[in-house]
Amino acid sequence: MTPLELRGDALGLEDVEAVTRPPYTPVMLAPAARERVLAARAVVERAVAEGRVVYGLTTGFGALAEVAIPLERIRELQVNLIRSHAAGVGAPLPEDEVRAVMLLRANVLARGHSGVRPAVVELLLEMLNRGVHPVIPERGSVGASGDLAPLSHLALVLIGEGEATLRGERLAGAEALRRAGLEPLALEAKEGLALNNGTQVQTGIGVLALRRAERAVETAEVAGAMSLEALRGTPDAFDEAIQRVRPHPGQRESAARLRALLASSQIRESHRYGDPRVQDAYSLRCMPQVHGAARQALAYVRQVLEIEVNSVTDNPLIFPEEGRILSGGNFHGQPVAQVLDLLAMACADLASISERRIARLVDPALSGLPAFLTADAGVNSGLMMAQIVAASLVTEARLRAAPASTDSVPTDANREDHVSMGVAAALKAREAVGLLETVLAIELLAAAQGLEFLKPLRPGAGVERAYDALRSVVPPLREDRVLAPDIDAALALVRRGDFAAIARDGVA
Repeated sequence: MTPLELRGDALGLEDVEAVTRPPYTPVMLAPAARERVLAARAVVERAVAEGRVVYGLTTGFGALAEVAIPLERIRELQVNLIRSHAAGVGAPLPEDEVRAVMLLRANVLARGHSGVRPAVVELLLEMLNRGVHPVIPERGSVGASGDLAPLSHLALVLIGEGEATLRGERLAGAEALRRAGLEPLALEAKEGLALNNGTQVQTGIGVLALRRAERAVETAEVAGAMSLEALRGTPDAFDEAIQRVRPHPGQRESAARLRALLASSQIRESHRYGDPRVQDAYSLRCMPQVHGAARQALAYVRQVLEIEVNSVTDNPLIFPEEGRILSGGNFHGQPVAQVLDLLAMACADLASISERRIARLVDPALSGLPAFLTADAGVNSGLMMAQIVAASLVTEARLRAAPASTDSVPTDANREDHVSMGVAAALKAREAVGLLETVLAIELLAAAQGLEFLKPLRPGAGVERAYDALRSVVPPLREDRVLAPDIDAALALVRRGDFAAIARDGVA
C-alpha cells in the first residue's frame, strides 16, 4: 500500500479515516517536512544554549511559568511534565480514535513550528505503522492548554512508560515498544510540551464522528424515502421548483437525493390520483428542510476540522525563518468545541424526525397499515417496542445536544481562566452520532416492514435497492421474534455506509 506522506499542511479527513480503519494506510514523514522540523529544532537548541528565558524550555508550566529551570534539569522538566499531566480517567479511547490522535499529533509536529527533533515524529509514525496504540483515558481534558491529560498518556509510551496495546494485548509501554522493535525516546528541551499541548484528542474524536455523521445524513435520506413509500406519501414537496425559491444548498441536495431515490415508483403511481390527502405530515414533507439543515451544519463542521487537522496548536511556537519563539493560544479548543456541539445538535434533530416517521409507521390511524406492522396484531406485538426504543434514544441524543463549549471552568490557579471543554464536546458528538445511527436502523426496519404490505407494488428504484440490502441481513417479520439482532444487523449496514452509498449513487 502506498504510504501517506505527512507534510503537516495537507492532511484530509478521508486520510485520517484511512489511517484509522483497516486496512491501515501506512504513514511516513515527507522529506520536506523533515527539513522544516530540523530548522525549528535548531532555533530551540540555540535558545537553550544562550540561556534565554522561554516558556516551557527554561521555565515551569502554567502558573509555574515564572519558575526558572537550570539547564542541567531541562530533560527532567520534560519527563516530569508528561508524568504529572498523565492524570486521565475513564474508559480508554477506542483504537481508531487513538490512531487518529497519534496521526494528528504527528502532523502538527511535521509543520515545523513545534521545535522537536525528527525522531519524535518518526517514532509516532512507526508506532502507528506497527500497531502500538497508547492506552488513553477518554476523560480529564478541559480543552486548553490543549488536551493535556490524554495527550500525556500518549506521550508516556514514547518514553517507555504508561501502557499500550499491541495486536489486541494490553502491555506496559516499554514492552509494547520492545515487541514492535522500537526504542523509547529520551526527551530533550521542549519535546514533552510539544507532545501534550494541543487539540488533537478533541479533533481526532471529532473527525471520526463527523465522517460517521456524513454517512448518517445520507442514510437518513434513504430511510426517509422508504418511510414515505410505506406511508404512501407524495414526493411533490421535493420538487426542484420549491427548493429553487429557498435555495439553501443542503436543502437542495437533500431534495435531489429524495427525488432520485423515489424515481420510477409504482407505489406512487398507485395513489397519484384520487388520494384525499392534500399534504403529508412535516416529518415527511419537510425532509429537505430538516435534513438539509443538518447537511449544512456538517459542512461547517468539516470546514473547521479541515483547518484544525493542519494547524499548529502547541505553545510556544517556533518560527525558524525569523528565528523567533512566540507564546500564544493556539492550543485553545474553542473553534473545535463549538462545531462538535453543533454536530451533536444536528444528529439529535435528525434522530428526532426519524423517530416521528417510525411512530407514524407503527400507528394504524396514521399509516393505513396493520397495527405495529404485524399481520396478526394482538397475539403479536410487531414493531411496537422498536418505536419505544427509538423514542428512548432520541431523548439521549437531545441530552448530548446540550453544549459543552459554553461551560468554561477556570483551572491552573486561574492562569487558565477560560477553557473550551472540547473533549467533552467531542465525546458527546460521538455518542450522538451512535444514537442517530441506531434510530435510523430502526426506521429502516420499520419502513421495509411497511413495504411488505404494499406488495406487489414496487417502490422507487433507489428505495428498492435499500430494501434489498436490508433484506439480505434481516428477513420480513412474519411473527414476533427477538428484535435486538435485527436492529444490530441493520445498524452494521448503516455504519458500514451501505445506505449512504445508495443515496449518493442516485445523484451521481
